[in-house]
Amino acid sequence: MSDEVKQKVIDSFSKNTEAYVTSSTHKNQSDLDLITEWLQPERSWTVLDIATGGGHVAKELSRSAGSVIATDLTKDMLENTARHLHGIHNIQFVIADAEQLPFLDGTFDAVTCRIAAHHFPNPDLFIHEVQRVLKPSGRFLMIDNIAPEQEELDSFYNTFEKMRDPSHARALNISEWKQLMEPFNIEKELPRKKRLPFQDWLKRKVDDPDTKNRVQQYFLEASEEAKRYFSIEQGDQRILSFAIDEWMVMAKK
Repeated sequence: MSDEVKQKVIDSFSKNTEAYVTSSTHKNQSDLDLITEWLQPERSWTVLDIATGGGHVAKELSRSAGSVIATDLTKDMLENTARHLHGIHNIQFVIADAEQLPFLDGTFDAVTCRIAAHHFPNPDLFIHEVQRVLKPSGRFLMIDNIAPEQEELDSFYNTFEKMRDPSHARALNISEWKQLMEPFNIEKELPRKKRLPFQDWLKRKVDDPDTKNRVQQYFLEASEEAKRYFSIEQGDQRILSFAIDEWMVMAKK
């Protein structure tokens, strides 16, 4: 099952590699500034960015860290990102599975992973690998979309994500992540809301008009509680935007 999910990730992200470089959500500079502010990377550091996508975090970290290894499961995505960042000489690109990292124990001063972990079929293996490759007292910084704690809202959220993107595994809630992160000491966390323009969010993954209509209809038919929680904004039977939960966390090994 895991291999099947991972193949869907590769297929999905190979289709539209450029969209992740240009995505307003992914290149949000205030988000990237906060990563640097929290981690405070040093020139002596070697940092690993897991599931780098469009390479925004790797690029940000390269300004202050000595060396950055940017990994992704999808070769086409990584090649496209490497072309965009070809002038930055302290970033190396490695095809790697987040749940089976090809690095020795205790290699990295810090590990980052941003807006990606909801694609990992085995988040427990991902966390185990992060801990393994970190040096003693190394830091792990993750940002990801988070499911609500309430079961019905969790189900609504993960359902529409899967409808839009078959490579979506599951967004966990904060309680579930904290359980997985028990081997770490959580130093800092920031839960927040993230507003997404519906059409931009949809077209990044969906070409088929029937699927687009089905996802939009699912939003239009949402319960009043779901519409309130996700701040669904609609006009003239079209969804304009909505908001989801996001969690930023920094933990120490």
